Amino acid sequence: MAFEQVNGKVVRTQVAPGQEIIARRGAMLGYDGQVTFRPIAGQGQGVGGVVGRAMTGESVKMMVTEGTGSVYYGWRGLYVSIIELTGDSLTVEADRLLAHDANLQISLETIGAGGVGQAVRGAMTGQGLFTSRVSGHGSVALLSHGGTFPLHLSGETVGVDPQAYVGHVGALTVQLKASVGFRELTGRGSGEAFQLHVSGHGTVHVQASEKKF
Repeated sequence: MAFEQVNGKVVRTQVAPGQEIIARRGAMLGYDGQVTFRPIAGQGQGVGGVVGRAMTGESVKMMVTEGTGSVYYGWRGLYVSIIELTGDSLTVEADRLLAHDANLQISLETIGAGGVGQAVRGAMTGQGLFTSRVSGHGSVALLSHGGTFPLHLSGETVGVDPQAYVGHVGALTVQLKASVGFRELTGRGSGEAFQLHVSGHGTVHVQASEKKF
């Protein structure tokens, strides 16, 4: 079930049997109809159970929205962007997930799975040690500072500020590049000593701010 953008910071979706939604706990702003909200336990079964297990050890607590009706979601006044997946995968920091269709598959990767480069990227962005992979057919609502814009790649390489990176869809490789010289060490550099180099085929989503998430 697709999300509808109400404004830059609020989305709405329809919930029905077989069309449940997974969302951050506390993200519900309002609803109408016969809708209930159930927290996801770390070892839960059924709808949301896989997500609960994936998020074990992660600070993001999730809930299942069930029933019949429409629900409004938002989080702390942050901007919300909608991404539609059509059988592909979205790689995104776990704490940027606001809500998504319950039928999407979620896996959680630690920085160890991405090697040193991803570990450094996590430290630079301040976004934690976990990266989520969301796969399947459905909608995902992501949080950002200032909204997001897409960069579409068809084999080329683009540079992205580590603190502005939100996530990516497609067959993309993300590597942290450092160019630390004398000017950076003495505080007289450009302030862009670290960059993410993204290459391949897909779309990288960038937020309109370098503010840490």
